[in-house]
Amino acid sequence: MGISLLYQPSHVSCHFLSSTHTLPLSNSETKQLHLPFFPARLPVHSRRFPRMGSRYVASAAAGEPPAKALRRLLESPGIHQGPVCHDALSAKLIERAGFPLAFMGGFAVSAARLGLPDVGLISYGEVLDQGYQITQAVSIPVVGDGDNGYGNHMNIKRTVKGFIRAGFAGILLEDQLSPKACGHTRGRKVASREEAVMRIRAAIDARNESGSDLVIIARTDSRQAVSLEEALWRSRAFGDAGADVLFVDALASREEMKAFCEISPLIPKLANMLEGGGKTPVLSPAELQEIGYKLVGYPLSLIGVSIRAMEDALVALKGGRIPPPGSLPTFEEIKETVGFNEYYKEEERYKITGILPSDEGALTITPKIQEEASQRAERVSEAVVEVISPLHDGYKSNDSNERSSGIWSRTLRLKVTGNNGVEKLDIRIPAGFLEGMSSIIPGLGGVNLMELLENASQESTTEKGKLLLEFNGTMGDKIQVFVE
Repeated sequence: MGISLLYQPSHVSCHFLSSTHTLPLSNSETKQLHLPFFPARLPVHSRRFPRMGSRYVASAAAGEPPAKALRRLLESPGIHQGPVCHDALSAKLIERAGFPLAFMGGFAVSAARLGLPDVGLISYGEVLDQGYQITQAVSIPVVGDGDNGYGNHMNIKRTVKGFIRAGFAGILLEDQLSPKACGHTRGRKVASREEAVMRIRAAIDARNESGSDLVIIARTDSRQAVSLEEALWRSRAFGDAGADVLFVDALASREEMKAFCEISPLIPKLANMLEGGGKTPVLSPAELQEIGYKLVGYPLSLIGVSIRAMEDALVALKGGRIPPPGSLPTFEEIKETVGFNEYYKEEERYKITGILPSDEGALTITPKIQEEASQRAERVSEAVVEVISPLHDGYKSNDSNERSSGIWSRTLRLKVTGNNGVEKLDIRIPAGFLEGMSSIIPGLGGVNLMELLENASQESTTEKGKLLLEFNGTMGDKIQVFVE
């Protein structure tokens, strides 16, 4: 059994087989300590697990950028449905249901993330963060709601570049003035024609500067803010400016929808089917395709049923019941949905077989040793880390370890106290490990540790807890070594 310490400016990580425990420390640099009996080829740094799920596998296999996948979809026959998601879980459910794309809607994200209405209160940073979590959870292309770009033309360029880095396949930009409003609610105002067209040009410039193929969807809210004629004029102008998809929100009839689809017929059109009663008639995908639409989004289905389901569940809980089986998935179904089973399969790839590499100094880890390590690791608290002593049986002897064999039975206590009096580390280690720690703890360099240890080992009456060494670290920490 061995341990590994990762000494960093803000913390120290102690690794016990598969367990890692972190404590705060201060230091001016990051160093890694390989202690005796711990083969160097075993990993000691903590790393984030790669993202689990179908996107991790599919993206690696296909290697297709999200924007390219969306453009391929736009070139394929038929109309394509994309429900609106509000977080990573809802996006995963959309993909699992077999939809070819998803939209991230500002209305849903504002409701789910902030619990606030879609009236321009959510910030660019909040939307970008939510979008990144969504795109990383799925392999299907996701179109993000960029609202009105969060400012002037330079803000729009920054927004577009941020959406590209976040992994979006497309961005939806509108011509509303701030504060913006949901397309089917009151109080909307739009920018001038020149300003609206310039926003699309700025978005295209940002895309080209990034070397991306991001799909730019130009939206106008002028149907309700001004007139249908104004909405049709702007749609045509957006297409001439280079928009990839056109979208007029809150069209009021089937005839208005037909008139819109006749504008720039070679450019795909997006329909917004506001469930529950908006200004636009809710039509079937077949009807929308017949009119001339290529994409259709459903902005309220998932956030709406989520609200109702949570309300019903809370009523049941308040009445002393749990939600009925028909409305509550089993625990196994929930684990499958969020990816536990895929995680377990991936975890098997890195399972330790029980035999360490056959280099000199390597040991066979028996079940008994593993059990002892697990028990000790579970007892470790945030304040104290107890390091497991190595097993000596069968270890090849040489001059160095013969010289130190008399002190292996001794235990050292390493204590680090900050200059503010707060205890940062309290750790007990086999005495022989201290020699290797001089490479990571400032102040130990140049100290003849072996001589101090040998002298201490010869003092058979040494009281428990005798101070062996004390000094101040480079960051002002008090470092003490006790013999036990």
